[in-house]
Amino acid sequence: MSLVLSSMTIFARAATRMAGNTQSLQQISSCTQTSLLHTSQRSLALDDTIVGTPVGELENIGFEIQYSHARSGVRASPWHDVPLRPPRSSGAEFNFINEIPRYTTAKMEISTKTPHNPIIQDTNKDGTLRHYAGPLYWNYGCIPQTWEDPSIAGGAEVDGAFGDNDPLDVVEIGSTTLPMGSISTVKILGALSMLDGGELDWKLIAVHTDDPLAKILNDIADVDRVQWGTISGIREWFRWYKTPSGKPLNAFGHDERALNRDEALQVIAETHHAWQRLKAEPMGKLWTE
Repeated sequence: MSLVLSSMTIFARAATRMAGNTQSLQQISSCTQTSLLHTSQRSLALDDTIVGTPVGELENIGFEIQYSHARSGVRASPWHDVPLRPPRSSGAEFNFINEIPRYTTAKMEISTKTPHNPIIQDTNKDGTLRHYAGPLYWNYGCIPQTWEDPSIAGGAEVDGAFGDNDPLDVVEIGSTTLPMGSISTVKILGALSMLDGGELDWKLIAVHTDDPLAKILNDIADVDRVQWGTISGIREWFRWYKTPSGKPLNAFGHDERALNRDEALQVIAETHHAWQRLKAEPMGKLWTE
């Protein structure tokens, strides 16, 4: 275990330098959590038609971000009611729901089995709130109206793994910490095919369209050119992040290669079609109304 923690500490220091931040991880986490608590006291206007409202107190059981239609006040689902794309978007631009702001540890996620799919904090088996062993160095969320179908096996390049039953994950690598629960537009750059316990758990790599980097990042090769180390940093963070709790390393398909933009767009298209099938024929305990 000491070797695992040592490796995680070394990676954390490297990733902090990569992010260009000189504060300690403790200072970063504390400042960001305080900011999130302040943000959570008011309703967040997240989209032209969908708004999110924090209910309860962050870091407490029962806290969630509920969504509703701005004009009518009718409850909405961030997974099903937020469109796949923003209006007048280009081919690589998609809506992005930010579940976990960068530099934080609380494992927030859209609750796929709860009515209206609010964002909640995941819990451990003993009922305590779940935290990562170390902070994420990027904003992390998902693309609405996508679904990784657990009944469909992937090809040999992902060892035949089945989908993980969730929306597509997104790692947003821009220079700004996005608010928890915010809905914004990102430009897709590429993807990593993570294999977690036999499940395929895609990690799309994207940048916020209002970020200065969006003008120079158009494909995955640009990320290596402009932000050398970011792709490997993402890969290693997700390879190691479960090991402090005694779980094995995660693996990656496609010989650990980061797929380019066009390949990532194909993943989005396939998972959007899977979501359409799910809406037409609900599966299991997932809330799809």
